[in-house]
Amino acid sequence: MIVDPVPSFRRIASEVWKPLTALFVWDCAVTITYYLLPFKAPSLPLTIFGSALALFLGFRSNSAYQRWWEGRTLWGAMINASRSLSRATRNFLPDPDARDLKREIVKRQIAYVNALRCQLRRQPIGEDVTRFLLEEDKGKALARTNPANGLLDSTGRRIDIARQKGWIDTIQQAQMESVLVDIANSQGGMERLKNTPLPVQYRYLPTIFTHIFCVALPIGLVESLGFATPLGSTVAGLMFMAVLRIGDDLTDPFGNTVHDNPLTAMCRTIEIDLLQSIGDPAPEPLQPVRGVLW
Repeated sequence: MIVDPVPSFRRIASEVWKPLTALFVWDCAVTITYYLLPFKAPSLPLTIFGSALALFLGFRSNSAYQRWWEGRTLWGAMINASRSLSRATRNFLPDPDARDLKREIVKRQIAYVNALRCQLRRQPIGEDVTRFLLEEDKGKALARTNPANGLLDSTGRRIDIARQKGWIDTIQQAQMESVLVDIANSQGGMERLKNTPLPVQYRYLPTIFTHIFCVALPIGLVESLGFATPLGSTVAGLMFMAVLRIGDDLTDPFGNTVHDNPLTAMCRTIEIDLLQSIGDPAPEPLQPVRGVLW
């Protein structure tokens, strides 16, 4: 996620220079052709086309932003639920009998959120997950089709072990299980966003219409703008292509690009809070790199 108040001009240029160059070349070709041909092309009702396209792109951008914000809301709920699980574990399980189990549950939650981050970003599970697990547990939950869900299931089993040993009663177990339900619901919402793309009408039709409009734009403007057509048409086309690109950038809130939710930073926040809750040393919060928080 870009956190700089003013985005880097170099980053913006790297994203738009190719379509912008192609659009400018086309605008120049249309302008030159207009003055060389003996006949003139009929004017196009660009105002009508542009208004309809702007509405279409606006709906698409709003839908994409809603997905992005819902993803951020779900991760906010995940942070709160992780803190609640850690607090309940610390307060309910007695010392010194359940000290090892208490620490294991808290560390498994850190491993869980990092495993979920890797799943959502389609990345392999690495050291940032396995270092919080016991050696005998690394090959069990992580071998499942959904490793994050496997870690959550095993956390529930450990809570039941605590109840069987008499460290917690059934009411406390139910309270901790309700937190696990909240965590599972958040994960389900994230997987829904990740695995359900925008409808095909929202993905392909705006792209096709925007490119057609940018191609027709200099043809409709050359009669009124003359030699200024390449400049005016390119700037106008850039506005429509920028709105189209915004929708593309926000559609997947759990990708691994500069425009997505900062999952790594939020996992680090959970790691810090949970390690400090059990008295372990915690790392520093993740800092932006060149204005981007990952």
